[in-house]
This record gives sequence, C-alpha cells and structure tokens, in this order.
Amino acid sequence: MTDRTIKNMAEFSELSGISRPTVSKYFNDPDSVRKSTRAKIEKALAQYEYRPNLFAVNLNKKRPKIVGLIVPDTADTFFSELVRRIEMRCVERGYLAIVLSSRGDSQLEARSIETLLSLKIAGAIVAPLGVHSDRQLMRSLRARIPMVFLDSSLDEETPFVGTDNFQSVPLITEYLCRSGEPPTYFDMPAVNQNGPERKQAYVATMERLGLKPEIVAVSQKNDWRFEDIAFEQTRRVLEGNGFPTRTVLCANDRCAVGVMAAVFQHGLRIGREPGCDIRIAGHDDQPHSRYGCPPLTTVAQDFDRLAQSAVAILLDRVESEDDGGNPEPQQVRLEGKLVMRASA
Repeated sequence: MTDRTIKNMAEFSELSGISRPTVSKYFNDPDSVRKSTRAKIEKALAQYEYRPNLFAVNLNKKRPKIVGLIVPDTADTFFSELVRRIEMRCVERGYLAIVLSSRGDSQLEARSIETLLSLKIAGAIVAPLGVHSDRQLMRSLRARIPMVFLDSSLDEETPFVGTDNFQSVPLITEYLCRSGEPPTYFDMPAVNQNGPERKQAYVATMERLGLKPEIVAVSQKNDWRFEDIAFEQTRRVLEGNGFPTRTVLCANDRCAVGVMAAVFQHGLRIGREPGCDIRIAGHDDQPHSRYGCPPLTTVAQDFDRLAQSAVAILLDRVESEDDGGNPEPQQVRLEGKLVMRASA
C-alpha cells in the first residue's frame, strides 16, 4: 500500500522496476508475459493500487479493441435493450463499447459521428435517425472504419442488420384479420425506412386479402416522440368519427402506448374478450409491452440475434481488413415472431 497516486503507466513502471514495454505487453495480454513476470506485475499492482486507463490502453494498440455504437435514444427501451445485448457480445469478443445517443436530433447524431471519427476505434454500429441523417458524414465514417447499420439502413453499400418488415407486418395483419375485424393501420412519423416499409407491407397484405386498407396518418416531421404524437392523434380521431374499424395495428409499440392511453381516457375497453370495444396491436415487442394493461399483442423482433449478427458482421470485417480482405456488404433481415396477448 502507498499514499502516492500513480497517474500513468510510465510512473508505475518506474516505481515497480518493470520495463514499460513489459508492463504494456501485460495489459494487452497477461498470458503473453512469463508467469514469474506476471506475478511480479500483479504484486506491484496490489502494492501501488494502480489501475490503468483501459480506454487509453486500447487507443494505443495497433488494432484498438473499441467499438463505437450510435443509437437514436438510449432511453427508448427498444434501443436500450439492443445496447445491453451488443455490449455483452462485445465483451465476449474482448472489446469495449462506446455508446453515444443522438436523442432523435440530426445535429447530435452528426456530432456523435464526428466524435467517432476523432477516436481510434476498430469499427462502429450505427442505428441511424434515417431521413435527416448526414449521409456524407456517414460515408466518411464508413471510409475510415468498418461500419454496420442496425435497425434502419441508409444505403446498400453498408452492411445492415434489421427485421424484415415485409415478413413481420403481414404476419400480424393476417392474424388480426383471422381473429376479428380487419385492422386500421396507425402510422408513425417517417423518421427512417421502417415507417414507410411497414405501411407498404400493411397495404399490400390487405389488398392481397381483398380488404380495404385503412390508415390513420400522423405528422411526418422528424419527431421521435411517438407516444405523444400517437396520443394526440388518437384523441382527435375519437373526438371525430372514430377509427374505421374496431382493430388498430400500430407501426410500433411506442405508438401503441399512446393509442392505448388515449383510448382508455375516452372510456373504451381494450382487448379481445367479449364486451371489449377495440383491439390494439403493435410491432417490436419492447421490454415493457408485456406489462401494459392489457398486455400488448405485437410482433417480436429478435433482440439477441440482432445484437449477435451486428457484432459478428462488424468484427469479422475488422479482422478481414487485417488480412487484406474486402467482404461484400451483408444485408441481414431477420423474421419477426407473433406474440399474442390480451390487447388483441
């Protein structure tokens, strides 16, 4: 034990009497030094209570084991769950993850990209805002390091991992048609490609079934306040002529939360049981969806496979760059799974 605070690895090397290259080699890979040397270093670490800045250690490596991750909002339970699983996958592969949030703001997203550009990192996983993303900055990031788009894509040249909206939306639309009145589609702001794709998939499915598509439009501004937008639009609908049908399929679970709140305040009973006034369903199966009142029928995105695929594709590209390879950009679209609960 010592009262002296060691500021960096150079001071630790001087006090412990162990060469700086050996100390650095130990922190990069403890098994790369001799057992007796490793024991000496670990004894000195305990004596001086020194812990290196692992972030700085990684940045000094030829190939830093740091991955950048940008998402629209870490407070959104969909993205927070993805972030949690991606971090776990990175740790399993020996990488650290730097998580940045754009908070639904294109300027903050641009700043996050510039932050990653200023750092020495191995690669990046980006869930882009979409319509208002700075595509030139994205291209600059992709030119600098391997990158994977997650949830929503901006081009075909960048690897992408997301859910296949043209499988998931028909899956739940067909279920709702089989089990009750055909659904009215409650749209979401077209902030990224998911909104237009899901609406297109709904319309195509209804037409294939010989049914008339009914759509409740919402503001198309760059606005990620899905619950607020859905709540206010639902109030307007209910104060007018009401929904065209007694089933509502929302573009995502966050919109469904807003719709359900407005419907409840209007005095309507939600559910599929006899005596209920309206059925409501969503898309995504966010962690809180099972705890709604009633629990929300939805399409589950496979969080674990989304995270696993994104990390695997990125790190495989990182390692293939070291080998001089240039793999084709993978486009992975995973199937959704119908989750039937009491709301529909």
